[in-house]
Amino acid sequence: MILDAARQSLTNLFAPETRSVFWKVLGLTILVLVGLWFALRGAFMAFLFPWFTSFFPDVPDWAGWLALIFAILAGIGLALMLALLLSPVTALIAGLFLDDVADVIEKRDYPKDAAGTAMPLGPAMASSFKFLGVVILGNIVALLLLFIPGVNLVAFFLVNGYLLGREFFEFAAMRFRSPEEARLFRAKHASTVFLGGLVIALFLAIPFVNLLTPLFAAGMMVHLHKMISARDVALHHP
Repeated sequence: MILDAARQSLTNLFAPETRSVFWKVLGLTILVLVGLWFALRGAFMAFLFPWFTSFFPDVPDWAGWLALIFAILAGIGLALMLALLLSPVTALIAGLFLDDVADVIEKRDYPKDAAGTAMPLGPAMASSFKFLGVVILGNIVALLLLFIPGVNLVAFFLVNGYLLGREFFEFAAMRFRSPEEARLFRAKHASTVFLGGLVIALFLAIPFVNLLTPLFAAGMMVHLHKMISARDVALHHP
């Protein structure tokens, strides 16, 4: 069930119906990162660079070279900072389009089922920031655990598997249930949801590919929610 949901979600990432969502996320991410680059560079030139040059009021011959080296190192630092922001920014932007992905999957793969209800703009933005928080928390935990030999990888997958599985499954469930019902349904199938979250954590661990994690996770959990719901109905109404 879990692997089948993951396979269908991978296929969905490159399907013509969801390609527009992919380009929207990619385009907006690039625009935001370019804006952040100019903002960080502007802040550096306005505050840090004048502070550094203030140490050399008489501008000796070697000060210009030292300032140039400092500027180059600062540029590298800004690039690294931007790289660290890449995943959270993608998560924030992709969170706004998760309902678009769910709509495509539900209409294409489950045409006989009732359509899910997309979240209004306000809750969608709140959900997007929630996903952002999950990604940031997962990255912080992963960074801290790098210093604990023998524990880091295991803990990374356990923490991210739980957090990502919970958040994305409840997102899929809330298209058909109230928030409270979605939480109870997730708790009822906690072990299956956690295993699904581990698959998402594995996807998250792949460099560059992990930028598509929100879209992959949303698609996978839409399929998993549908499969579990159908199984529950079959068990109660054989």
